[in-house]
Amino acid sequence: MKLFPYGHATHPKWEMAAGLVLAQLRAHMALAEYADAPHLGLIYITDHYAADAQHILTHLSAELPEVTDWAGTVGVGIAANNVEYFDEPALSVMLCDISPEHYRVFSGVAPLVQAGMSGSSFVPHTALLHADAQTPDVPELIAELAHRTASGYVFGGLSASRTDVVQFAQSGDGNMAGQGKATGVFHGGLSGVAFDADVAMISRVTQGCLPIAKVHTITSADNNVVLTLDDEPALHVLERDLQISLANTQPAIAKVRATLVGLSAEHDPAVKRTGEFDDEVLVRHIIGIDPGREAVAVAQPVEAGMRLTFCQRNAAAARADLTRICAEVREALEPEEMTADLAGALNADTNINPYPARRMAGAIYVSCAGRGGPHFGGESAELQIVRRALGDVPLVGFFAGGEIAHQALHGYTGVLTVFTTEA
Repeated sequence: MKLFPYGHATHPKWEMAAGLVLAQLRAHMALAEYADAPHLGLIYITDHYAADAQHILTHLSAELPEVTDWAGTVGVGIAANNVEYFDEPALSVMLCDISPEHYRVFSGVAPLVQAGMSGSSFVPHTALLHADAQTPDVPELIAELAHRTASGYVFGGLSASRTDVVQFAQSGDGNMAGQGKATGVFHGGLSGVAFDADVAMISRVTQGCLPIAKVHTITSADNNVVLTLDDEPALHVLERDLQISLANTQPAIAKVRATLVGLSAEHDPAVKRTGEFDDEVLVRHIIGIDPGREAVAVAQPVEAGMRLTFCQRNAAAARADLTRICAEVREALEPEEMTADLAGALNADTNINPYPARRMAGAIYVSCAGRGGPHFGGESAELQIVRRALGDVPLVGFFAGGEIAHQALHGYTGVLTVFTTEA
């Protein structure tokens, strides 16, 4: 597996942006360290181009005939190595050097077959997943699709658009039963790419919120309504943790609106020793309070035994946690032993990278639409943190209406997945 060619551009006309992207892709494909004939393309567009999605896919497919399979979606912003495009027409493409026998593009008309349930030799191990938030029961569908993979792990995000919500899913296998007139651009449902166990990758979730109080146990609940925490009325706990009094209505409601909850399963640690949330914590909004039952309603069904922590968005914590997951990826690729020659070279030249970027063939980063540069302190600041931590790695992604990792839908998070290859 070689480096994945990638390109990105912004222009009022999609034809010009596509031309700039194709020039970058071809320049990469001419270099020895990059793949010269990849078959799988990932494409992300901002919602300014949503109405032209079919034209864009048709054009790229014609210009890159060697790329037989495509997947992707639309976001209110998109990402590439070291840059973010928000509120402007933009396009980002990466061509993955993965053999066709090791992946499958799927969609609503060509669904992913569960591991071990098909006569095909392909066994899905994990999957890149794009989903439409307006699809009924989308969290349950995400979990169901994750169960079709051998690892139970999927990653990706919800399409985000102020206009058309589109997904790209085109397979080189040609038209399939039930596809009808579909030509690779879909509205609604789920789509993406499944990979088998031979496609090596590392995936991490970075949280964007910080606990503001201790972890509580939900001791009674009614669907989305938390009745008691640690056997105490949930509303009393909320007032104490937030240091508010609902008798003083206006400032109390303002503080409640700025507060979220972190939810985790009964046996999950919820909060790490560093004070940050664990990767599997789900951050959800507080959607109401019930003075009559002294309860708190949250945007997620809950049940007794789950853990709940009141939290708030925190830019400093988000920066630190993003740096952490990038460091974990690099450490996972670090050789167990360093040769004497490399150690000497590092001692003499601090510019030498001991964890060569060539071990990372490419990366996908899906972040919350409420994050991005402005939340991190400046234009493209979030992707600049990733670049500084990972190095010059081919990367594309988008800013989503919800992030997908493990088997669940997250919020205010970032999901970084790196495809790895032998050095």
